[in-house]
Amino acid sequence: MSMEKHLFNLKFAAKELQRNSKKCDKDEKTEKAKVKKAIQKGNMEVARIHAENAIRQKNQSVTYLRMGARVEAVAARVQTAVTMNQVTKSMAGVVKGMDMTLKSMNLEKISALMDKFERQFETLDVQTAQMEDTMSSSTTLSTPQTQVDSLLHELADEAGLDLNLELPEGQMGSVSTTVASAEQDELSQRLARLREQM
Repeated sequence: MSMEKHLFNLKFAAKELQRNSKKCDKDEKTEKAKVKKAIQKGNMEVARIHAENAIRQKNQSVTYLRMGARVEAVAARVQTAVTMNQVTKSMAGVVKGMDMTLKSMNLEKISALMDKFERQFETLDVQTAQMEDTMSSSTTLSTPQTQVDSLLHELADEAGLDLNLELPEGQMGSVSTTVASAEQDELSQRLARLREQM
């Protein structure tokens, strides 16, 4: 199989992975909508299941994106090899005619020829650097359970619903304790003022 054929297959695979990633994004949105409906009906068990599905779709989307980036990076290397092969062939043709150019010592023509080749190599370097940046910037995800809880609260907020009843008591306690201590401070101050007046 020729390098060009490999390159075509790699580019096709990268596009397929991107399509799969987009499909997962769409499925994630569908699951989020189901989470909202379940929260509105007060069915937290069903909401949690749909939230888990949404997170799974999100993670799958990122996996497809990451794999697509890897395939694109390999495709870029193959593209470089194909281009280098083409450059080598064209250089071989140029070298034959270069003898006469070198003998005539036409520096302008030699310089123009070298500029052309250097530009081709610079383009290849930029493409390779961009692909490496794409690969290194892919991020890792936090634990799914944290994401599920976060998503439940985010969608409950969007739906204008209060999920405090579902929170562990420790989280609710801190809010009510703060309010109680503020009320206690106010009562103490009023009592102190009354004593001063007596």
